[in-house]
Amino acid sequence: MRTLHLPLLLATTTTFAQGPEVTSWIINPGNETGYGGIATNVLSVHYTAADVYVTSTCIPGYDIGPWAGNPNSPANQDFCFRLTRTPQPNTGTAVATQLGHIGVWRNGVSIFNALDGMSYNNQGVWNRDALFWEGSSFDLCLGHPAPNGEYHHHVSPNCLYDHLNDQQHSDLIGYAFDGYPVYGAYGFANPDGTGGIVRMRSSYQHRGITARTTLPDGTALPANQYGPTVNAQYPLGAFIEDHEYVAGSGELDEHNGRYGVTPEYPGGIYAYFVTLNDQLEPAYPYVIGPTYYGTVAPGNTGPGSGHNTVPGGAVLYDPGTTAILEQRALEVTAQPVPTDGVVLLRSTGDRLDSVELFDAHGRAVLVTAPRALEVVLDLSPLPSGAYCAVLRGADGSVVRIRVVRA
Repeated sequence: MRTLHLPLLLATTTTFAQGPEVTSWIINPGNETGYGGIATNVLSVHYTAADVYVTSTCIPGYDIGPWAGNPNSPANQDFCFRLTRTPQPNTGTAVATQLGHIGVWRNGVSIFNALDGMSYNNQGVWNRDALFWEGSSFDLCLGHPAPNGEYHHHVSPNCLYDHLNDQQHSDLIGYAFDGYPVYGAYGFANPDGTGGIVRMRSSYQHRGITARTTLPDGTALPANQYGPTVNAQYPLGAFIEDHEYVAGSGELDEHNGRYGVTPEYPGGIYAYFVTLNDQLEPAYPYVIGPTYYGTVAPGNTGPGSGHNTVPGGAVLYDPGTTAILEQRALEVTAQPVPTDGVVLLRSTGDRLDSVELFDAHGRAVLVTAPRALEVVLDLSPLPSGAYCAVLRGADGSVVRIRVVRA
């Protein structure tokens, strides 16, 4: 028997822990410029225990343009978005995704929803689908500028990640403004991380209608609010209301996400996914659904938004730092290692608020919330092999240790 002492790496310049919401951004490495000589990607990331502040110009590092039939030109937006580090599900009335930015890609470019901001006969009933009505103006990266110069993507940002790679879980490519991550088109088949890799399918389908006289919820419209007859000029999909949510028809819910294991969140998290059809073309609702899954904080949405102030106590993230930054030292012992059944984890400092055990595939096989200085894990029901125990202290600090089942 031996005791494994695992002191956590300490940072001398910060009191806040890092995580994917801090480290996943593409930061401009050296004043690089892109379209119009404007600095590209994310310019800085600051963080506190509660929030991350992402500043950007909204100009990507990849080449953009031209935009056929679009008279607008990208311009520096001087954004500062604030993202919560502790996203919470919305248990009240669902919040609709508004026009304009509803999230931010990891290169600082805006995520827009599926609407183009116009409707049939300007009545606000049959709302136009951006891909159908504006897709011809998208560049090769499937983005274009808004009238205010805000470059954005309504659909899969194909130059930001490999949307054709169906062999591994897609990259984390952004965050919605409720704080939940956005991934590319591929994820684990099962929420627990098993079953291989599959394309995440939308659960929205074209309605079986030939006349636009009712809404997706069955509401009958007065004749003066009818939409155009479904035909070659106005095929199904031309309007948002041409779609209906069919629970279970795809992997994703009505918000275009699901709860499950991801590479960055092996303990599981709710996440949105970019959706593509069988031909790997954008599929409605494209990124985030008509409503957010979580609670949306003020400051990022609505007219003139996206210009938050970084608080004085925030820490500037340095992507060159290799140490894991945590709140304070959390020293843990584990014995015996290896074990043929039971292993004792003991904290010599703060209590252990939670312990999660993951197998070699990133699947959570044991989760407990002891809120004590000691916790006993029974590994006897598990197969032999190495496991990763993720321990969270009362102060929010995290340590990962290797546990071996003999």
